[in-house]
Amino acid sequence: MVAAVLVMFMQAGFAFLEAGLTRMKNAAHIAGKNVLIFGICSIVYWAVGFALAFGDGNGVIGMHGFFPSVGAMLAVGKAPFTFFTSIPGAGAYLFEVVFAGVSLAIVWGAMAERAKLWVYFAFGVCFTLIYSVTSHWIWHAGGWLFGLGMQDFAGSTVVHYQGALAALAGAILLGPRIGKFGQDGRANPIPGHNMPYAVLGTIILWFGWFGFNPGSTLAVVTGRHLGYFGYVALTTNLAAAAGALGGIGTAWLVLRKPDVSMMLNGVIAALVAITAASGFVAPWAAVVIGFFAAAIAVVAVPLVERIGIDDPIGAVAVHGLAGVWGTLATGIFAVPTLAENLATGRGGLVYTGSFHQVGVQALGLVAVGAFTFTASFTCLWTMKRLWGIRVEEHVETAGLDVSEHGMWGYPEFYIPVPGGYGTESHGHLLGHVHRHPAAPAADAA
Repeated sequence: MVAAVLVMFMQAGFAFLEAGLTRMKNAAHIAGKNVLIFGICSIVYWAVGFALAFGDGNGVIGMHGFFPSVGAMLAVGKAPFTFFTSIPGAGAYLFEVVFAGVSLAIVWGAMAERAKLWVYFAFGVCFTLIYSVTSHWIWHAGGWLFGLGMQDFAGSTVVHYQGALAALAGAILLGPRIGKFGQDGRANPIPGHNMPYAVLGTIILWFGWFGFNPGSTLAVVTGRHLGYFGYVALTTNLAAAAGALGGIGTAWLVLRKPDVSMMLNGVIAALVAITAASGFVAPWAAVVIGFFAAAIAVVAVPLVERIGIDDPIGAVAVHGLAGVWGTLATGIFAVPTLAENLATGRGGLVYTGSFHQVGVQALGLVAVGAFTFTASFTCLWTMKRLWGIRVEEHVETAGLDVSEHGMWGYPEFYIPVPGGYGTESHGHLLGHVHRHPAAPAADAA
């Protein structure tokens, strides 16, 4: 339960990170949607998603436990959620729904600043169901990828890769923001408005990840290992630390500047990558995984722009490509004894000399990728054809805060507030100027 609350707090991290990396005129909209989507996800996942993901069923989908009530939520190890043998259904639901919420939060990063508000409601429902199906494949003991031995300890594939694929589908269908690309096709920088917000968001996410990965042990004592919870926290932290260094170091080499935003991307990419591997790898491997994940993200963020995709917070690179690397890296570095303890898959290439586990990981990526991208693209394409998913040009130009919500995230910069900061220094934005009563008449003229 404590781990679940930590993961839920990651929504605050996403709110700060995404608001900080986008423009001031959209700050309230971008931050506020994290509350909205978690509300949508929580209800849909309770009603349908939890049963699809962890209800008793077959290798493809859960078929029991829809709209669970008192009996199912209080029972331990009984139908319809026999998978959870040590915790009650209610605890299992809460821990799993916060993961679904994180995956959904990733989606909107690449769609920021131009998607209509109603799309959050509609696609929030669709994606929660898509997420639940693949969760069953990999995390339920009866799932077909679990049966093949796919290793994804806490969701590099299930949570991050899936979220990034849906984000990619949305970014493609929405198209770039106004002014993002010039007539020559070159990307124009659209900097975020508040880097300290982005830093704070990253630190909150790093903090919340200690619920994300260690909490996936579902117990402080796992098998014969006392302290395994702490071990997973160790590998998680080492990877994130290596990601910070890898991110700023790679930016220094590639971009010729130690870009702070790339350092933040490095931390998050490293955390994404170690999410699959945290319960399977040695500490030294966690450092390697985190460092290379950061390097991949720093190089991939501008590459995504070069192919014409506008991703304001780098979700496709940071969560998508780092998720791919983390999933494959687990198959490379998994320690045989840890795989045996978890009864999931085999030791990795480094220890066994066999590509078997890498092959299983790759198969999982292909299957999840094909299903998630196709389903997400189809849902969003249908919405686009029927109703349109992008705001009108004048709405985007004015900003989603005032256009969609009738308010500003920073009102003093845009409207006159008595005694407020914006009444003088930003009066030109209002079409008139507020003068201080003591200003000389000549100066006023």
